Amino acid sequence: MTALLSTRRLSKAFVGVQALRDVSVDIGANEVVGLIGENGAGKSTLMRVFAGVYGPTSGEIILHGEAVQLRNPRDAADHGIGMVFQEQSLILNLTVAENIYLGREGSFCRGGLIDWRRLNGAARRQLEKVSVDIDPRTRASELSFAARQMVELAKALSLEELVDRHLVILLDEPTSVLEQKEIDLLFARVRDLKQRASLVFVSHRLDEVLELSDRVYVMKDGEVVAHLPAKGTSTSELHQLMVGRKLNAEYYRESKQRRCSEEVVMRASGLSAGDAYRDVDFALRKGEVLGIAGVVGSGREELARTLFGMLPHTAGTLEVDGQSIVLKRPSDAVRAGIGYVPRERRVEGLVLFLSVLTNMTLAKLPMVTRTRTINHAAERSLGRDWVKKLRIRTPSTVTLCVNLSGGNQQKVVLTKWMNANSRILILDHPTRGLDVGAKEEVYELIRDLSANGVAIILTSDTLEETIGLCHTILVMRDARITARFDAPPTQKPSQLALIKYMV
Repeated sequence: MTALLSTRRLSKAFVGVQALRDVSVDIGANEVVGLIGENGAGKSTLMRVFAGVYGPTSGEIILHGEAVQLRNPRDAADHGIGMVFQEQSLILNLTVAENIYLGREGSFCRGGLIDWRRLNGAARRQLEKVSVDIDPRTRASELSFAARQMVELAKALSLEELVDRHLVILLDEPTSVLEQKEIDLLFARVRDLKQRASLVFVSHRLDEVLELSDRVYVMKDGEVVAHLPAKGTSTSELHQLMVGRKLNAEYYRESKQRRCSEEVVMRASGLSAGDAYRDVDFALRKGEVLGIAGVVGSGREELARTLFGMLPHTAGTLEVDGQSIVLKRPSDAVRAGIGYVPRERRVEGLVLFLSVLTNMTLAKLPMVTRTRTINHAAERSLGRDWVKKLRIRTPSTVTLCVNLSGGNQQKVVLTKWMNANSRILILDHPTRGLDVGAKEEVYELIRDLSANGVAIILTSDTLEETIGLCHTILVMRDARITARFDAPPTQKPSQLALIKYMV
């Protein structure tokens, strides 16, 4: 194999963290290379080095047989390297066309003015490459997360007009928020792209990696620990290489599922929010994990947001501990003992440029205040205890949350609500973007919280996760609850049984 893009003994160090150590990889022409590893293994750092976001501390990047220095993302783009970021890089108040050609508007200027017809027409051609019917004049903020992901891919493909050489497209968790039909479309586009590009595919969904990739590199603690062909390799083999143990029936900690109390801590009766959902009834018991299953648009995400005061209900009643309550804003929910772990933790769950310690105590500052000032000694002690208890991997409690891996960021979000003594937790896709090892740690936390009497409402990316974790499952379709299933450890419902009421 002739390598198109390679690294040789590449290392990258941040303050207090060795993110990459002597990494050597090869990406050949017209192939998809999978890159897997636990959160914090170094995958995203390596991708950002390729994309010119980070410069390596040592080692070489070799492109088309020549050593290159990628000083910034524009430099990488000039070399034909484009990236679809996991957190997305679109500027929401710009149009789709402006985002696709951001930094390259000059080619559409005449007399110092942008020719919007040409710009929008060019953007439309890029969108056609990914079979997306979006008006290029639409602002990015008006698009769904999945649609923005396809615009990101179109933006990367626009590099074809910039360079006359083979492209390298970096896909960092591109399927994390996509429905199956959108994933199928993306994979079809990727297979078509192999004719004129090489691709690096990072995903925590190991079955997808094996389906799409030709070869797979496994990373652990900043190093490449294995390199193997995708054909003939199983997900259990990859799991063991990543975390050092086999994937087994205890993945969801079903043996730790305990019978919950009969005490009802939250009750909804005829709860409705316009067209988002209608006539929702449920009773949430102390220590129960209540799952809400449904496809995008079923109303489950909107219901979860209502229960934290972000989407006030318009009809029906909601009770907490037997008392009728109206949650007009999140602060009302916090006062009622309700916590919320959002699906987009980096946007809604954390203040990224504040420390681990500060994020942990944000939801209940009175615990670390004295005479209206923060008692920093008490706050530091509390933070150290939580870091130890939850095994949060961070150089220190004053490390900025933006520098943590996704799994450790999620632990900080959970800590915030555990520290606030929340008795009810809304978990909205709590394992989205996490690797299998980090997911296991979150599952362990959910079981511990349930055993300690915390009531949990869960929406998940997969039916398998919902079934494995929950005591009870509600199924939603077309904004209504269509079925209810009990899910004791030894009598879990099948995925087919749920799907019957979902679609």
